[in-house]
Amino acid sequence: MSDFKPSALTQTRRRADRGRYDRATVYAILDEGILCHVGYALGDQPVVTPTLYWREADRLYWHGSAASRMLETLAGGVKACVTATLIDGLVMARSGFHHSVNYRSVMAFGTAAPLRTATEKLASLEAFVERIAPGRWAEMRAPTKAEIEATTVVSMPIEDVSAKIRTGPPIDDADDHAAPVWAGVIPLALTAGKPIPDPRLDPAISLPECLARFALARGKP
Repeated sequence: MSDFKPSALTQTRRRADRGRYDRATVYAILDEGILCHVGYALGDQPVVTPTLYWREADRLYWHGSAASRMLETLAGGVKACVTATLIDGLVMARSGFHHSVNYRSVMAFGTAAPLRTATEKLASLEAFVERIAPGRWAEMRAPTKAEIEATTVVSMPIEDVSAKIRTGPPIDDADDHAAPVWAGVIPLALTAGKPIPDPRLDPAISLPECLARFALARGKP
């Protein structure tokens, strides 16, 4: 896979060694994450909205209500900045100045466009559900025409993008290495807990395999 070309927006300047521009790294981070933050300008007011996202090939997708102010604004051609971040650990140094976080992040810039047809939206929403829990789409009731019409899906090409990664132990000043202060990394991870059934669920309905797999894939069942 080809690398992305750094631009004035995506070139990592501070700690340039942490910047990544290869497609494999960028896509691996995006595919592991679930939540992104979408930044855009609402008139003269900057706004950042958290939302779930998914990737298909070389495009990012996210969705919401057709009445969403964010989606209405972006569908009008307003430029967006989309960021996704995975937190891997707290880096505890010997001094407050060198405390840090181990992370993997992606920042992408571009212009989002809405999917116009019900067929496009339905296929993309199926891809979203299947990305979260493969096999779930076939188990659910099919979306109604009204539900599809009430949903907006937008996509943005993954072109002007970069990743930034920090790994490893604290980077303390050499003079601090002998200090009697614990230093190291506290690992952090997003995990799935034991599924909690809806109180109104028929007790005869057992947890489907696709959701059991989801729990196992992301943490302890």
